[in-house]
This record gives sequence, structure tokens and C-alpha cells, in this order.
Amino acid sequence: MIYLKTDEEVELMRESNLIVARTLAEVAKHIREGVTTLQLDSVAEKFIRSCGAYPSFLGYEGFPNSICVSVNDQVVHGIPSTYALKRGDVVSVDCGAVKNGFHGDSCYTFFVGEISEEAKRLLDITKESLYKGIEMAVEGNRIGDIGCAIQTHCESAGFSVVREMVGHGIGRSMHEQPKVPNYGKSGFGDVLKNGMVIAIEPMVNSGSRYIRIDDDGWTARTVDGSWAAHYEHTVVVRKGKADILSSFEYIDQVLGKT
Repeated sequence: MIYLKTDEEVELMRESNLIVARTLAEVAKHIREGVTTLQLDSVAEKFIRSCGAYPSFLGYEGFPNSICVSVNDQVVHGIPSTYALKRGDVVSVDCGAVKNGFHGDSCYTFFVGEISEEAKRLLDITKESLYKGIEMAVEGNRIGDIGCAIQTHCESAGFSVVREMVGHGIGRSMHEQPKVPNYGKSGFGDVLKNGMVIAIEPMVNSGSRYIRIDDDGWTARTVDGSWAAHYEHTVVVRKGKADILSSFEYIDQVLGKT
């Protein structure tokens, strides 16, 4: 079942998503050499709760923390730990928050100090592909149009798209229908309808597209040790142009990009 949201529900979801956006910006302030990923988790949880919200990930199917922090070859679902960030690390932070019964979900990939030009290109292409996908999230298009746009952009740059992990519908539950793959054929899949709210989240590897799951049952990493990037926005399907509920604006302010 795909649930279409009313305008009132969309505004409640916007509030949850902007809490997530501001949380990611708070985390961004602390991403530097020597800081542990568990410390980042603590920053996020305290901020989310200070906004009158609850961390969506905490306890979700047994997940032990409030954010996922995935470093270098970790693609998604990295569990915060005593690992201390090092110069040159690539760090994706995935965050969710629920308030007024509705979830927000977003992810951003950061880096520590200086990184290689190839790593920078991976991050840039992955972020660009997110917006290529969002451009397709309009009424009358199909799910496959989103995945095709993402896949085409990433593969034409020489990178690979993870297939086991996909985007998703979101609302009163963190994961709803439909699934939103980051690959696919244009013109195929569910028809996009006004009021559908979906999380679009390209997960892109610099090498092989294949992943494996660590013994912790959560952490997904590249099979060949290549690095990965992950960006995510929650958007509402509208006529003509999608409405992005989450935001990178607060992160840009912290990183000095505005």
C-alpha cells in the first residue's frame, strides 16, 4: 500500500525533516580528527531530543544508536563506535527523527581534512545524482525514471551503484512503500502520484557495486575495499517539480559553502 499524504501531513513531515537537517549540521560541527563516531552519535541524539523529537533509528529492528556513521568502505548502516576519525576519512552520516507521528530522513557524506581528488569526485557525482533523481520525482513519471537518472549519472562517471540497498516511501513509518532503487529503466515501475513522499538516497561505490554485511549484522561495506558515498533527501512528488522536505542548507552554512 502506498500512502498519499495530505498537505497538512506534508507540513508535519517538513518539520521532522528540518530537525534532521539541523541535526546533521550539528554533527558537521564536530567532524574532525580524533572525534569518535560514538561522540557524533551523542551529539545527534541530544539535539534531536532537544527539538522535541525522537531518533527514528534508535532501537529500529534492534539498531543500537541514533545515527548511522559509515566511514570509507562502509556503505551504510555503520554502527557508531570508539573509532576515532582520521585525516582523509570519508564519513557518511544518516539520520532520522520522528515528531508528531511522522518521520524525517536524510544523509550527507562529509570528509576529514584533505581527501584525494578521486574521493572528491565520488562525493560530487553522488550528490549530483541525488538531484538528478529528484528532478524525476514528479507526478506522472515512474519509479524507474528516478533510478535510471541516478544510475546513468554515476556509471557514466565510472562509479557503481549499490543495488541491495534502496530508497523508500516514508511517513508514519520510517520505511513505507514504494521501494526506490538507485538503478532501473525509464518508464518502468510504480507511477508517481501527487502526495507520495519518498526518500531518495543514492549509495555509490568507487569500485565494485557489490557489498557484504559485517558480523554485527548491520554494517554494509564494499567487497573490494573501495570507498562509498551516500546522500539522501526526503521529497514530496508534485506536479512539475518535487518538493524537497529535508535540506542541506544548514550543513552548507557550517561548512562555509554559503
